[in-house]
Amino acid sequence: MARDPQEKPIAALVAPDILELLVESPADIAAETEEMHPADLAAVAELLPREQVKALLNALPRERAADVLEYLDEDLRVSVLEEIPTEQAAALVSQMTPDDRTDVLEDIDEDVADDIVSELSAEARAETERLMEFDPDTAGGLMTTEFVSVSGDFLVDEALEQVRSLARSGRREATYNIYATDAQGRVAGVLSLRELLAAAPGAKISDVAWTEVVSVSPGANRQEVARFTADYDLMAVPVVSESGHLMGVVTVDDVIDAIEDVQTEDIQKLGGMEALDEPYTSMSFWGMIRKRAGWLCVLFVGELLTASAMQRFEDELKRALVLSLFVPLIVSSGGNSGSQATSLIIRAMALGELKLRDWWRVALREARAGFTLGVILGVLGFVRIMVWQLSGLWDYGPHYRLLAITVGLAVVGVVAFGSLIGSMLPFALRRFNLDPASASAPFVATLVDVTGLVIYFLVALMLLGGTLL
Repeated sequence: MARDPQEKPIAALVAPDILELLVESPADIAAETEEMHPADLAAVAELLPREQVKALLNALPRERAADVLEYLDEDLRVSVLEEIPTEQAAALVSQMTPDDRTDVLEDIDEDVADDIVSELSAEARAETERLMEFDPDTAGGLMTTEFVSVSGDFLVDEALEQVRSLARSGRREATYNIYATDAQGRVAGVLSLRELLAAAPGAKISDVAWTEVVSVSPGANRQEVARFTADYDLMAVPVVSESGHLMGVVTVDDVIDAIEDVQTEDIQKLGGMEALDEPYTSMSFWGMIRKRAGWLCVLFVGELLTASAMQRFEDELKRALVLSLFVPLIVSSGGNSGSQATSLIIRAMALGELKLRDWWRVALREARAGFTLGVILGVLGFVRIMVWQLSGLWDYGPHYRLLAITVGLAVVGVVAFGSLIGSMLPFALRRFNLDPASASAPFVATLVDVTGLVIYFLVALMLLGGTLL
């Protein structure tokens, strides 16, 4: 995600000095910036001229340059990797952790990515190709293969020595937990690094490890991974094959990134548009138009039905123009209640609180809630008409009491109907394997607008048919 220069004042202060060093003494860059976090150094790089970013990466040790590259804005990172020689790009991404390497390669041009992968070592190439086979939105696509596992028959001292050796090599990202395996290499237990350090010397790992291992399959979606992380307070979620073998782990930083991506997509869909494939500031003008125009056209056609509904009751409106005064009130009440219900149900589904089988329970709950909310709003509408009439602020005619009752009852019906439809639409989409977030608030509001008008005029016909109409 691109960062605003005003949000990184330290980078803005340091950038001129870095630029001067790049021109006068690039060999000193590594020493001068060794105390800076890679994220801060990446923020500095984003303020430099494009051609100087490559010079900065060249001036840093390879491993350090790879760390900075991971934190760069996506567009800038893609540009750098596609412009530098393939051998240099391969040398940089080879220093990344397997999951980050895969994510970076998936962002760039496919042909360039293939060339870079072909330049990796045999081990790194096989590892990368295996991870790239998984859908990026699944546990397999999020996991890293750098984890620590030991045989359950190991003694605590032996396990500690192996952990130290792996930590010194710098090739294990997830050292939060140590996984115990049985004779066939299947996951048999787990313990935290703290628990390993506190274990009695001479004890076997199988005796001190937790045998109840919370894990996910490689095909589990990112919402499920996030839910396990939150429910069990995990720093890493193991990804286990059908045979019980540990394939990798999803670390908490990747879970946070996944949650951010999911919430961003849901918010965009709830706004009545397709989810963006890239940051807003990076999206091309016509790409943005394509993402937004489709749903707007659907909503526009839907609103045309509102005009059709009003045309159907055109004669009634001509005889009682006072009814038209409350059309915005009626349709907005139903649309708002429907949008509320939709938002609540979509979020509950995303958190795993509701399953498809719960639709009837939600329908009963929302029918009661919608009726209650409708009564509250209906009373407000009734009181508003009565007060304005009796105070002389407005003259609704001699049948103002019937008009007030009509508006009140119509609001009750429209709000109840809107809540019910808004709550059921996400279930209907889930039933057909569609994203419930597609039941956007504008879509629900448009749907309820049409039905709300019909309910309003039907109530008016029943109550005012022999008077105003």
